[in-house]
Amino acid sequence: MTAPLFKGVITALITPLRDGNVDEPAFEALLERQIAAGVDGVVPMGTTGESASLTGDEHRRVIELCVKIAAGRVRVIAGAGASGTDKAIERVRHAKTVGADGALVVTPYYNRPSQAGLTAHFEAIAEAVQLPVLLYNVPGRTGVDLANATVAALAAHPNIVGIKDATGDLGRVSWMRTHVTGPFDLISGDDASFLGYCAHGGVGVISVASNVAPEGMVALCNAVATGDLAVARSWQDRLADLQQALFLDSSPSPAKYALARLGLCTEEVRLPLVPTREDVKPAIDAAMATAGL
Repeated sequence: MTAPLFKGVITALITPLRDGNVDEPAFEALLERQIAAGVDGVVPMGTTGESASLTGDEHRRVIELCVKIAAGRVRVIAGAGASGTDKAIERVRHAKTVGADGALVVTPYYNRPSQAGLTAHFEAIAEAVQLPVLLYNVPGRTGVDLANATVAALAAHPNIVGIKDATGDLGRVSWMRTHVTGPFDLISGDDASFLGYCAHGGVGVISVASNVAPEGMVALCNAVATGDLAVARSWQDRLADLQQALFLDSSPSPAKYALARLGLCTEEVRLPLVPTREDVKPAIDAAMATAGL
C-alpha cells in the first residue's frame, strides 16, 4: 500500500490581524507553536484563514511567509481555491513557485457549477500546474456538492492526490475507499467526526481545533494511528466541547477569540466577519477549560 502524501493533523491556520493588517509576528508565533506540538502539516489561506476576505497581495504574502517559516519542517498545503478557474490556477501556480508542498482547492463557490463543470474545473487546474492538489468539498459554504462519482473520476488524475471532506457524511469515506483506485488521501474536514472518519479509512484531518489545542489533536491522531481506541476516545471526550464551541459563531471568529485568551493574537477579523458574540464566549471558555487550556 502506498503511504499517504498528506496525513495526520493538518492545521487550517487562522490569519492573525492587527489594526487591519496581517500580524506577521503573531503568525510566526502561531506557526512555531503548531510545529512544536507535532502537527504533520498546515494550510495557510484556507477558509479558516479568511481567504475570501483578504486581498490578493495578502493571500500571496501569507503563503510565502508560511513556507519560509516552516522551512520543510511540516507540509505546507496552500489554500488556492477561487470561484473562477483562471484565478484558482493562478493561486496554485503561485503556491508551487514559492515552494508549497501542495494546494487545497475548494469547489467554486457562488457559481454553483454542475458535476461536469466541477470535473472540468479541477482537471484544468491539475493540467496547468504540476503540484499535488487536494480537492475540498464543503457544500455548506460553497453551495455545491462534489459527488462521490465525480471524486472517483478526478482521482484518476496523477496530480489530484486526495480530498478534504467537510460534509460530515461518514458513509462517503467507505464509498471512496472502495471505489477510488490508486493512491488517494482521504482527509476529514470536520473535527467532530474525525475519529469516526478514521474508523472508516481516513488518514488525517484538516483541523480548526488544532489552532487552539494542537497537542490534544496530535495526541488524538496518534492514538488513532496506533489503534488505541480507548485513548483516542479519551482525547475525543476532552476535545469534543471545544470542537463544537469553535463553530458557535462564524468561523474563525471563535478560534481567534480562544487564541486571544491564550495571548497569541487579537480577536480581529476582516469584514464581513465580526468578532465572536459576547453570549458565545462563556461556552468557548468552558470548552477550553475542559480541554485543559
